[in-house]
Amino acid sequence: MEQFIREKIKDKPLNKKRLAKKVGTAALCGVAFAVAASIVFAIFLPVINRQSKKASDGKNNNDVQTATQQSDIDDSSDAYSENGTQSTESGTSSEPSLQTYQPTLADYQAVQNLLYRVGASATRFVVGVTGVTDATDIFNNSYETEGQGVGVILRDNGKQLIILTEKNVVDKADKLSVTFVNDMMADAAMVKYDSNTGIAIISVDKSLLDDATIGAIAVAELGNSNIVSRGASVIALEANYAILTGLVTSTTNELSAQDNNYSVITTDIASNKLQSGILINTDGQVIGLSLQDFNPAEENNTLTAVSISDLSPVIEKLESGADVPYIGITCTTVTEKIANRYNIPKGVYIKQVTMDSPAFVSGLQSGDVIVAVNNTEVSNVSAYNTQLMKQKPEDTCNLKVKRKGSNGYTEITCQVKIGVMN
Repeated sequence: MEQFIREKIKDKPLNKKRLAKKVGTAALCGVAFAVAASIVFAIFLPVINRQSKKASDGKNNNDVQTATQQSDIDDSSDAYSENGTQSTESGTSSEPSLQTYQPTLADYQAVQNLLYRVGASATRFVVGVTGVTDATDIFNNSYETEGQGVGVILRDNGKQLIILTEKNVVDKADKLSVTFVNDMMADAAMVKYDSNTGIAIISVDKSLLDDATIGAIAVAELGNSNIVSRGASVIALEANYAILTGLVTSTTNELSAQDNNYSVITTDIASNKLQSGILINTDGQVIGLSLQDFNPAEENNTLTAVSISDLSPVIEKLESGADVPYIGITCTTVTEKIANRYNIPKGVYIKQVTMDSPAFVSGLQSGDVIVAVNNTEVSNVSAYNTQLMKQKPEDTCNLKVKRKGSNGYTEITCQVKIGVMN
């Protein structure tokens, strides 16, 4: 029989000395940790207090600021309510209105009344011009034809009234008469006209006028049409002293005439090509002329006026009895943008040369670019026209032009004999 060996595992005897040593070591470490923690806490406690205080103050400030903003919003809402916006309690929106005042028809009428007063005052320098022409029919019967237009009293030189009007009314008339604002009529005489722009200057001897008429009339003030902007209120004075009001719709259009371009003021005032008139601003200054022969066909239904500032050089020539210089080209400005895009020299581009004109005789051609007039550089049409207006008929003017050839542009000089447009 097999014999089994039996073993019994006994617990290790407790070593009291070693246990006491471990307990002592743990206690010592605890004391050391407590001391270190006390030191660190003592050092950082003031810092912690300061940060806590700042955080607390910041929170209080934010609370105050939030309360203040809310108060401002409440006050603003109250202000809007006081300005006429109803609150939500009444069933309407509490959002602030962008316009607190709504104009009424009475306000509109008041504005119209003010504009009408300006127009009524301006009629003092407006006259009716009548040109009577004697004619004979195929049966040798004599008859008269009348042309009528509107004029502006430009000057009172003490002896005569100088009046600006339209050429087509007066240039072929055998007899001229002027009707003033008080319905008095007086004979007038031709001074000068310009076929290019269609304007003319006539005069009336003041000795023909009575004291009542002299007291009733006034001399017009010419305004600066270059500062007229779109949306500006304007007043038109037409035949029979009709006063019309409206707004400027455009100031960027131009009309090409011989040797110059003229700015056009377009309005929303109902008119037609056969109606002439005067355009004034709200200060009663003349800013444009609506001319029968100088009106774009596409604007037949609304009044358009040629800039009085652009016409001023021509008016000054005619007032002095001088002829307006003419060479006979239609042109446009070559801007820097156009020059870069199409590789054309900057200057005055000739679009067309009028047949048998001084320009045609001198050899100027369409496509030429004028860069100087009598050695004075010109970079645009306005500068070119300014130099041209310094000339007199029969003068010889040297135009420096650049003409395109097979090898690019070549500079040449053309001598032009200044003429007068018939």
